Amino acid sequence: MTTERLYYSDSYTLDFDAHVVEQTTYKQRPALVLDRTYFYPEGGGQPSDTGVLNGVPVIDVQTRETDRAVLHVLDGKLNDARVEGRIEAARRLDHMQHHSGQHVLSQALSRAAQAETLSVHMSADKMTIDVNRPALSLDEWLAVEELANRIVLEDRAVRAWFPEPDELARLALRKLPDVQGKVRVVDVGGFDITACGGTHVARTGEIGLIKIVRFERRGEATRLEFKCGGRALRDYRDKNDVINRLVSDMTVGYWELPDAVKRVQDENKTLRAELKAVREQLVESEAQTLLQKATARGDWRIVTQVFDGREVGEVKLLAQKLTAQPGMVALLGIAGEKAQLLFGRAENVEADMSVLLKTALSAIGSERGGGRPNFAQGGGVPATVTQLAEAIHQAEQALPAGS
Repeated sequence: MTTERLYYSDSYTLDFDAHVVEQTTYKQRPALVLDRTYFYPEGGGQPSDTGVLNGVPVIDVQTRETDRAVLHVLDGKLNDARVEGRIEAARRLDHMQHHSGQHVLSQALSRAAQAETLSVHMSADKMTIDVNRPALSLDEWLAVEELANRIVLEDRAVRAWFPEPDELARLALRKLPDVQGKVRVVDVGGFDITACGGTHVARTGEIGLIKIVRFERRGEATRLEFKCGGRALRDYRDKNDVINRLVSDMTVGYWELPDAVKRVQDENKTLRAELKAVREQLVESEAQTLLQKATARGDWRIVTQVFDGREVGEVKLLAQKLTAQPGMVALLGIAGEKAQLLFGRAENVEADMSVLLKTALSAIGSERGGGRPNFAQGGGVPATVTQLAEAIHQAEQALPAGS
């Protein structure tokens, strides 16, 4: 037995009663088939309704492929023969606004931008349309929005019905249906006529604002995201709040924000460059100090040092400064929860730092690391200053004698 789908003719009724005709399961959850329902099952790019049956949450609604029965998937077992259903109002209205808004926007895209809808997807927080053009100009986007919102403001009547075959053949449908049997058609005030089984508003004014919020190229197509009604209002509130906080912090008008942000970016770029120069000077000075403490091994000089909590990039720069000197070997470490060992040598030193690193890593119980003969780095395990000093000492002992 197929379920009588009452939402086809009435998208506004949220409370109803029905008889249970079958108890079953769906994906290991209890499910009921009713003789009649206002619950919309997932399909056509639209998520299902949610709500309750006799107080038990309805968490999903699906159509069974074998007989088209509507499965009301429950959060718990329900054995009653008769049920009272209640559909979640806010979710239903959101879907009605967005599905109706999608019809208007798809037709506006076709008329104002010659962009035809390829696919549609709706979720709890996002509604997207894919169109068959890889790029649209700003003027086209604005024209599409203007046309779509004009249809909303005109508050046109929306009609949904099952036309007879001869009437269906005469209708100028935007998209031909790929279904068997009777076809449900939705006419948005003569602006857009298409086959659709979803829930819709009665008049376009109920859709509220239609706003395209972002778009991206996807191969030879474009995916746009839009918001209608309540979602559009919440989106505006959130973004307006961000803008108000920014203009307050930066003491500018909202229209001045782009220039203000650009000034901050330019100042930040200058400060980063100045900071980098200062850090290099400090590291250069530190390198000179360490060079004075270097120990000799033949013609080579060796610097060993363990730091606590230093930035890896800073210590790496220090190693580079040290090993810029001929005959120099730098065996450096950073203690901490993710300790690091950084071994480097000058170009004229015939020693493989990656081999020495393995010796040191073994001493702290790590196998994470590697590199080239002139520089190697690794670690990633907890190690104290004392433990790293001992590991570096073992690596130093393995260093061949200088020429």
